[in-house]
Amino acid sequence: MDQTPTMPPPPTRERCYRHPDVETGVHCTRCGRPICPDCMIPAPVGHQCPECVAEARREYRQGPGRQVAAANLKATPVTKILLIAIGIGYLWELVVAGGPGSLFDGPGFQDLIDAGALVPLTGGTELDPTGGIVGGEWWRLLSSMFLHAGLIHLGLNAYVLWIFGNEIERQIGRVETLVVFLVTGVFAGATSFAFAPGFIVAVGASGAIFGLVGAFIAYNYLRRHHVMAQARLRGALSMLVINLIIGFSIPSIDWRAHLGGLVAGLIAGFAVDPSRPVALRRAFAAAGLVALLVVAIALVAFRTAQI
Repeated sequence: MDQTPTMPPPPTRERCYRHPDVETGVHCTRCGRPICPDCMIPAPVGHQCPECVAEARREYRQGPGRQVAAANLKATPVTKILLIAIGIGYLWELVVAGGPGSLFDGPGFQDLIDAGALVPLTGGTELDPTGGIVGGEWWRLLSSMFLHAGLIHLGLNAYVLWIFGNEIERQIGRVETLVVFLVTGVFAGATSFAFAPGFIVAVGASGAIFGLVGAFIAYNYLRRHHVMAQARLRGALSMLVINLIIGFSIPSIDWRAHLGGLVAGLIAGFAVDPSRPVALRRAFAAAGLVALLVVAIALVAFRTAQI
């Protein structure tokens, strides 16, 4: 028997986002993307990628006033903006409900419908609808994700959004996180509308949040050869299993929206992966996100035709 000790394999390194055939251990100090020696541009601290340097030059040419305003806006995490948005959405529900009397219990069904909840119909008949998705109010697919059925519902979603939103934002970028949230949220709403039996009143950001979780899983699956990515995957999958079990166990939870958002998030996460060259990344992102919207429209049209 050969007793010669074997050396452990060398650690796998990330690849440059512009040159995927080049391994590197250096990241842009501004956006965090991996960069190779050809893409490293010296900065006051570390190195930056060509895109961040070009963006900084554009901001500088805008002038001091607009440069500061743009920097402040870009420094605000989009996750924080989304949290503020769902908070404003809840305040809007209270305005529609007529005051803070419903602060803890949440608005009633009619108040949620008036505020913008996802519903098939709001009036008339199935043959002559006067509102809701069937009546042409498709904007409810978007507005409903910023409404919540009470403070507990709002608090739980805000907590999960804060955890996964910040993580995925650091991984794929601010704009990409916002687009993934909105597109997967719309897809989740379309899934809920298309497959829910009977009349529904659906609200909540959970479908879009499951979309972010799906994108988080996709991002780390593509980097599963890294120890940290493996740890993130295990944590995300454990949380996902627990939430799916809860969703299937409680009748009032819209598990259809959760599954729809998760599937859309997995697809979106693969589509917007930042490791590809810029042009290819944009093409993949556009194709993937547009495809999700097309499928969402088809689901709504299919269900509407049945009603």
